[in-house]
Amino acid sequence: MNFVMKAAMGGGPPDVGKMLGGEEKEEDPDAAQKEEERQEALRQQEDERKGKYAKMEAERESMRQGIRDKYGLKKREEAEAEAAAAAEESAEGSLTRPKKLVPAGCGDEEEEESIMDTVMKYLPGPLQDMLKK
Repeated sequence: MNFVMKAAMGGGPPDVGKMLGGEEKEEDPDAAQKEEERQEALRQQEDERKGKYAKMEAERESMRQGIRDKYGLKKREEAEAEAAAAAEESAEGSLTRPKKLVPAGCGDEEEEESIMDTVMKYLPGPLQDMLKK
């Protein structure tokens, strides 16, 4: 006989027989009640945790609102909604998709000239003469 069969028949270490399903575990009469109490405790802990984080988020939001009020800022959602509305107004009556908004300062001719003038100031005289031509 091999070792596994001996263990299943009761010979050998007692734990091996249990692992192979030889003996059944006795049911605890209070197991259902204990499990329900455990589940209730877990629900209560989860509720406390959610309440704690909701309170922390409310405090953060009040702090954010104070900063917005102090510096005259708008909420992100409001600013994005206004930008979208402005884009829709400019595209009204157009059959094509609206053009992407170009940030201020990008592609301005005047600004490019002023940058070029600034660079020219720092170049030596002969190099300035070459670039002006």
